[in-house]
Amino acid sequence: MNGDEGRSARAAEGSTTPAPGSLDFWSFIDLANTRLSTEFGSTHQLATQVLLTLNRAANVVTYDLESSVHRPRGLSWSAFRLMFVTWLAGPIEPKSAAKLTGMSRAAVSNLAKTLVASGLLERSPDAHDGRSVQLSLTEQGRAEMAATYREHNEREYAWASVLTEAEQHILVMLLDKLITNRSQFDVRGRN
Repeated sequence: MNGDEGRSARAAEGSTTPAPGSLDFWSFIDLANTRLSTEFGSTHQLATQVLLTLNRAANVVTYDLESSVHRPRGLSWSAFRLMFVTWLAGPIEPKSAAKLTGMSRAAVSNLAKTLVASGLLERSPDAHDGRSVQLSLTEQGRAEMAATYREHNEREYAWASVLTEAEQHILVMLLDKLITNRSQFDVRGRN
């Protein structure tokens, strides 16, 4: 039974509070929508559902990629993101790497130390700004990224292939719209 069928079946049965421990993600969403509107006066349940689902999807996919591809290779999700950005855009300043990875500058700095110690990344003085450094992959780091990315991309394809190509384009368009049209309120972010 897919999520829509499950929600329809529960709605047809009547809304009762589920037994403790019997909630799955979708029944929790149903419970949250009901309780938020009836007990707490919430008027934006769909917005809650959209963002809970978006967050859940991102967490599920990220955990799967990290546990099936990156951890077996000795990398964390954050290490992969930093190496990926450095591989494609490097040499790169830590400040720019932080912006492109969505990490804080402190996180990039700490992670870079670990990757330098493991021989995957190198830090060199910036030729234009003596106060800054440039991050770049070592030969070992480039070889690791090439191999890791092939495996990572196959897993990405497995996830994305449940959607048609048109649906994938629509999803990217909708996510882009969500991210780029946030000027209507004061959005907090790392960068």
